[in-house]
Amino acid sequence: MQIRVTKEFSFEMSHQLDGYNGKCRNIHGHSYRLFVTVIGEPIADVNHPKCGMVVDFTDLKKLVADCIIEPLDHTLLLRTGSATAQALQHTGTKIAMVGYQPTCENMVAHFAQTLQPLLPKNVRLHSIRLYETATSHATWVANDNK
Repeated sequence: MQIRVTKEFSFEMSHQLDGYNGKCRNIHGHSYRLFVTVIGEPIADVNHPKCGMVVDFTDLKKLVADCIIEPLDHTLLLRTGSATAQALQHTGTKIAMVGYQPTCENMVAHFAQTLQPLLPKNVRLHSIRLYETATSHATWVANDNK
């Protein structure tokens, strides 16, 4: 029996879409909401301390916090090589540089690539949903990417 388990996270981050022809070419921030859903079979061994769990929510929380939330919370996310990245690199501003345009769509794909190999062997990444605003989100789904 396969069960999906979802953990919700939130973080504050700013970004800039380098070369974009709209408002998002300016540095601006969002209150992001991230939903990470994994799928697996609950542990059936009655002697296992995590019997009945697909994954311990605490373990999933730590993994996502270490790999995504902590590095990005209250950070300015910029594409490597952008003029803004070059100008702010030595100012003490918390900047994360990535090799892609920091759109919501690219972020969920990057999060999936980051998390998949770190999950326990009996757990698979099912989907990642990232809300950039209350009404706008991007979703990565494993079945769509096989």
